[in-house]
Order: sequence, then structure tokens, then C-alpha cells
Amino acid sequence: MKFSSETRTATIEKLKKTELDLLIIGGGITGAGVAIQAAASGMNTGLVEMQDFAEGTSSRSTKLVHGGIRYLKTFDVGVVSDTVKERAVVQGVAPHIPKPFPMLLPIYDEPDSTFDMFSVKVAMDLYDQLAGVTGTQYANYIIDKKEVLQREPNLKTEHLEGAGVYLDYVNNDARLVIENIKEAAELGGLMVSHVEAIGVEHAGGKISGLKVRDNLTNEEFVIRAKFFINTTGPWAEEFLKLDDRDGAGLKLRPTKGVHLVVDEAKLKVPQPTYFDTGMQDGRMVFVVPREGKTYFGTTDTDFNGDFKHPRVEQEDVDYLLGVLNNRYPDAHIRQEDIEASWVGLRPLIASNSGSDYNGGGANVGKVSDASFQNLVNIVQKYEAQEASRDDVEHAISRLKTARAERTVTASQVSRGSELKVGDDGLITLAGGKITDYRKMAAGALALLRREFKVQFNEDFKEIDSTKLQVSGGHFDPNNVEQTLDFYTKIGMDKGLSEPAARELANRYGSNTGRVISYISELEAAPGLSMAETASLHYSVNEEMTLTPVDYLLRRTNHLLFHADQLDEIVEPIVNEMARLLGWSDAEKAQRQAQTAETIAESRLEHLNRFGE
Repeated sequence: MKFSSETRTATIEKLKKTELDLLIIGGGITGAGVAIQAAASGMNTGLVEMQDFAEGTSSRSTKLVHGGIRYLKTFDVGVVSDTVKERAVVQGVAPHIPKPFPMLLPIYDEPDSTFDMFSVKVAMDLYDQLAGVTGTQYANYIIDKKEVLQREPNLKTEHLEGAGVYLDYVNNDARLVIENIKEAAELGGLMVSHVEAIGVEHAGGKISGLKVRDNLTNEEFVIRAKFFINTTGPWAEEFLKLDDRDGAGLKLRPTKGVHLVVDEAKLKVPQPTYFDTGMQDGRMVFVVPREGKTYFGTTDTDFNGDFKHPRVEQEDVDYLLGVLNNRYPDAHIRQEDIEASWVGLRPLIASNSGSDYNGGGANVGKVSDASFQNLVNIVQKYEAQEASRDDVEHAISRLKTARAERTVTASQVSRGSELKVGDDGLITLAGGKITDYRKMAAGALALLRREFKVQFNEDFKEIDSTKLQVSGGHFDPNNVEQTLDFYTKIGMDKGLSEPAARELANRYGSNTGRVISYISELEAAPGLSMAETASLHYSVNEEMTLTPVDYLLRRTNHLLFHADQLDEIVEPIVNEMARLLGWSDAEKAQRQAQTAETIAESRLEHLNRFGE
């Protein structure tokens, strides 16, 4: 299916002339999830995104589909249960994207440690029960200090007691968004990027139109719909300022999360690793291997700056390097070792408190011995099938803390979501996290179906969104490896090397055949391999890739995990896109400058890199 700059122009013309059933404002993972479900249910659906799809928060996560064991830090069993179930759903609807990858959780005997060897086993056993992986190859297990250091010899040995190993999933956040968007378009949705909301119109007291600006042409027009939903993430509160009749209100507390990338030659880890920072600040940090690199993060600090352009600051780098070099004292990672970075905002809802990304902060307080022992007893009975999940949750609800929580830190604000309807009918879906996107969208669709029936006596079919596979994900999720092997062979049969063919199969899933078909029609672009040429053409023609940064950062992860190869491919990619999209010399120069600026910022060239 064509989904390109040309189809974008045609889609905008349709948006001008059509009254939609639903218009979605925001093209991150939440809006994309609503779009695919709404289109599948038969609603005439539109979506506008002021930047590229996933350009904000949804391409700037830790790039894991978490099972949420961190939430057991404050015993949020309900959160963990929902999260592990949704993780399995995401893997089912997008089987080429999340991949199971056991996580290592080293345990240190230090003040304010999240877990000790006893409590981590209790937590992981409960986690496995909730995740449904008990008795499988993914069941948790404990390893002693000697084995931990055999796996990760660079880890700090002082106070190390051992580690737990449990299931988590690696993810490609931006690909998950674009595959949802593409499937929504395939189902008839009108999806456009670089179209920004600038005003709201009302009729009879109800929201009736959204005034927008095409940021590529500066043309302004109005899109009309029966219902409008605000899924703008960190911008949700700002968007509501355009609508003085909403009345519902929303208060967000955005937090900034930073990740840094080094070559695995500087720090090699065998599997994703998650540990307390060692700074006694109540935080935990991930260290993740990927594509020959190692990345680590995150911070979680309050943010009040430019939502469109959050930047990595020196204090972020200093903090993460301090944590990393504390836990890997022989690594000696320096600022000049950082090859790439990214920073994102989390749209946390200020009214929620409790566990968050880091499972709480330093002020949470200790659980009393009696309360903890009671919980342990109930969990043991639950594992022996002598107690129910309700019994466990009741025990958790009765936990007593040794001291009251005085303030809620940035890392303690909840990742919970909210679904609200304003006085004028504007729906706002805010908060949440990437793992929950399908469930959040399903809640919004249930609300919309009810409102269509009440207000318009219209019925839309209820779909099973747990089985609604995204673009590229149309194959059996129980046979992922065999299927991707098949698509890899297709690429090799066309003359691609095994690594190149496998990279395409992992990126595009069941769309790999479409990508490979370009090989028969093309010659390799100057300076690019055949695989890169086919990938770029497919991306421009069928993924609405409009700029080199769209391709290098969000359709692929070249800018993050192949930064050492960028100098070889950036100019050829710009040249080929200029040819495909018919850019003038001025447009090409503008895109080159934008790309160079983005790469420089990712490489932290705006900071004093060498401490001089």
C-alpha cells in the first residue's frame, strides 16, 4: 500500500471535505493505538500529528516492553498483572517487534536497596505467576555471586550477593508506532504527519471542528468530525488550552528521561541488566546490549522546558556516567565514549502518586517487618495454590510503612492513564506507558461506541483488539523465529547477505517481501548497499518518510546504534531522498542542515564533551 508524500497530499484533501466519525490529535503510540482500533471497528477515522509519527515520547523510551517487576518495589501487584498481560498481547499483535530477552537483576547489600536475595525471589515468583511463565523456559531463577561475575566480570564486586534473572522484552518503540499507523491507513484511516492543531471550533456548545496548519505548506484548514480525541502525550495539557470550553482540565507532570549509547568494546553486557544506582537515591537504571552497542539510562527528572526540543544536559550525563562507573568500576566510561543519546518526556499525570518508572523514590519508606512477613506468607500460600490473588492483593493493601511519604519525587509519579470527556465533548486520553497502549485505546473505543449509540444511534462493531495485528505482524506469534528465518531466506535468494537480509526481516516482518520486491526494480543508490536502497525506497513510498531524520532515527535506529557508520551513509541517503521526493537545491540544503544538527545533538556536541 502506498503511504507517502503523494498520498499525504490526497489524504489532506479528503480531510478538508469529509466529516469524520473520529479525529485523533496526536500520532504517538496512544493515538496510533486508537487509530487502528477505530478504523478496524468501521469508524471513518482521521489522525493528525504535528511532527513525524512517534517523533515525541514514543520514539524515546528505554526501548523495552516491560513486564513491570519494578512495580513490585512498592508491591503494586495489580499494575504488574496488567503490564505482563499486555506485554504478551503486544508481542501477539506485533510479533516482529518485541523479542523476549531475560533481564539480569544484580542484588547488592547496600543501604536503601530495592531487593535483597530473599525478597527478589519472592517478587520474581509472584511475577512469574502473574506473567504465566512458571514452568517454562522463561521462568525466573537465582544465580550466585560467582555466576554473576562470570556473566558480567566488569560488575562491581563489593557488596554483590547474587542476582535474579527474569523475563523482559526488547522493543523498537518507533517501529511499533509506524506499524500501527500503517495498518490504520490500510483499514481506511486518514493518517497525516506534520499537521498541527492551532484552534478549536464549536457548534451548539459541542466541539465540531479542529483548525489545523499543514507545517509543510503553511496552509490552514478545518477538519470536522463527530468526535475528537486528544492523544497528544506531553502536549495534552497544552492542547486543552486551545479549547476554552473543555472544562475537564488536566494537570501533567512531565519528566525527562535520558539514555546514552557506547560501543560494546567499551562495555559489554550479556543481557539487559537492571540495578539500583548505588547512589542511595531510590532509583534504578537499565544497561542494555543492542546491535553491537550498549545503552544505559534513565534519569527521571521534572521537566519544564521546550516540549518539542528537550535536550540532554551536562548534569544528566554526569549522573548516568556516575552510576555506570560505580557499577562497572573498571569500565571507565568517559563522556567522549558516548556515540549517541536520546531524551524523551513522559506524560505523567500529576494527581497520581505511587510507583512509576523507577518504582518509587527515596522517600517511599520501609515496609515494616510484620507487614512484609505477612505478605511473604500469603505469597507462599498463593504459589502453593492455597490462597487466591485477592488474598495477595488484600495483604498488599494492608502494608504498613515505617515512615510517611512526605513528597512525591519525579520518579514516583504514576504511569497510570486517564480517560476524560470535557464539557464540550472533547475526549482526552493521557498518561500511561507504551506497554499499555492497546488497553488504553480499547477503553477509549468502548467509550466511543457508547457515545455513538447514545448521541447518533449508530452502532460500530466491537473488535477483539488483542488479535488485531499491526502492519508487518501478520503471522503466527508462536512461530516468530521460523517466520523471520523464512523472510531472511527470501532476502538471501535475492542476493543479500545473511546479516542484511535478517536485519530487514526483523525490521519489517511480514512486509519484508514488499521491501525485497524493490530489489528487482532498482539499482543500488550511489554510496548505499542494495539492502539500504530497498529499505529507503520502501520507507519513502510506504511509510510516509519525509525527511532523512525520519528514516535514520525513527524508521531505522541508524542514528542511535550505528552512529559510527553515519558519516558514510548520510549524504547518499539525502541524495537519494532528494531524487525521490523532488527537492529543490534549497530544500535539500535545509534537510542536510537538519540532519547534521540532529546528529550533532545526539553526539552531545552541544556539551563540553571532553571536560575542557
